[in-house]
Amino acid sequence: MDDITPTTPTAPVAAKRPWYRRRATIFGAAGSALVIGAFAAGIPVGAATLSPTTTAAQTIPQQQDSSGSSSSGSAQQVSPFGSGTEQQQQSTTSGNEASTTASTDEASGVVLVNTVLGYENAEAAGTGIVLTSDGLVLTNNHVVEGSTEITVTIGSTGQQYTATVVGTDAENDVAVLQLEGASGLTTATIDDDDDAAVGDDVTAVGNSEGGGVLMAADGTITDLDSTVTTQSESTVSSETLDGMIQISADVVSGDSGGPLLDDEGEVIGIDTAASSGSATTVAYAIPIDDALDIANQIVSGDESGSVTIGYPAFLGVQVSSETGMSAYGYQNGASVTGASVAGVIEGTPAADAGIAAGDVITSVDGVAVSSSDDLTQILASYDSGDQVTIAWTTAAGASQTATVTLADGPAA
Repeated sequence: MDDITPTTPTAPVAAKRPWYRRRATIFGAAGSALVIGAFAAGIPVGAATLSPTTTAAQTIPQQQDSSGSSSSGSAQQVSPFGSGTEQQQQSTTSGNEASTTASTDEASGVVLVNTVLGYENAEAAGTGIVLTSDGLVLTNNHVVEGSTEITVTIGSTGQQYTATVVGTDAENDVAVLQLEGASGLTTATIDDDDDAAVGDDVTAVGNSEGGGVLMAADGTITDLDSTVTTQSESTVSSETLDGMIQISADVVSGDSGGPLLDDEGEVIGIDTAASSGSATTVAYAIPIDDALDIANQIVSGDESGSVTIGYPAFLGVQVSSETGMSAYGYQNGASVTGASVAGVIEGTPAADAGIAAGDVITSVDGVAVSSSDDLTQILASYDSGDQVTIAWTTAAGASQTATVTLADGPAA
C-alpha cells in the first residue's frame, strides 16, 4: 500500500486527552482483579503521568485520580475529564500564555475524539488529525486504549462519524482510526522541510479538557530530543518515549493525539504528554515523521514489532492477581494452579462458556496456565475470531472444558 500522504493543503491542530487514571473496577474488585482479554491487564496511564526529562528518565509521583485514590510523593493535580462546557478562552495558572479558541486555519484537519470504555463504565476525550480525505485519522494510542466505542467529530464542520481502530502501537503511543463512510474530508498539512529548531514558535490545538471546543496554545520549542517516562502504577508498567519534541506551552488534558503546528501552520508533531502542577507547563510531542512511519506500517497491515492490527482477541474474564486459589469443596483440600477468576463480563465468550467467579482457568488449547500474566500472554497470541479450548476447575472442584470463539476486545 502507498504511504499515507495528506492531499489537501490545510493547517492541522494539536489534540488533547483527559489525563486522569482509569482503572478496571467492574466487579467492585479494584486493585485485586484485572480484566483479561488478549490485551495487557489494566488500563494504561494517560498523559499527565508522563514526566519530562532530557537526560535520565524521571517519573512524576503517583497522583490522585478522579476517584479519590491516595497519592504519594509531591502533590500534582491530575486534570479531570472536561465538563463539556464550551470555552471561548481558557485561563491558565501556569507561566505559559493562555490558550484561545482555535482559528479556522488552526482547526482545519483536526478532529475531536470521544470514547466509551464500556467495560469500565467510563468515557474519555482526546483529539486527532485527518490524514486522508476518506477518513484515516492519526492519534495517540492512549487516546483510544480500552475503548469499546469511538465517535469522531470534525472540528471545522461538526460532522460526526463512528470510528474503528485500524491498528495501534502501544509502545510508541500511536494509533490510526478509520471514519466509517467518510469522504471529501479536509486533511492536515504535514511539515515538508524538517527544519524545526529550538526557540521556534509553535501552537498546540485540541479538545482542551474534553470541552468540545478546539483551543490553541502558543509556545516555543525548548528541546528536539527529549525523553519522557510514564509512571508505573499498580499493574501498569512504566513506558519510555524517546526523541520527543519538548515545548513550553499550555498543553492540558484532552490535547493528546493532535498536531503540534509550526509557524507555517504545518504539523511537526503529535502532542502526547505534559507536566502538571508546576509554575510552567512543559509538554512533549512525537515527531510527525516518526508517527507517520508507524501509521504507514499499520495501514499496510504489518503486525511486527509493537504494532497491533485491528482489535485484540477478548475472552472476558476478570482474574485475581494471585497465581492460584483453593477450590472451594475440592476433595482433600488441594489447591489449583492457574488464573483465578474474580468475575466474568456478561455477553463475552467466557460467560457463554459458563466460566464463573471462583473458577480457576488452567489451560488454553492445552497450554498450561500458571497465573493471570500467563493467561494474558497466551491469549495475546490469538486473533479475534479464533476458536480456543479453555480448561478450568470450578469452585466446587469439577474439571470443565469448552471451545470458545474469541471476541473483539477493547482497543489495545
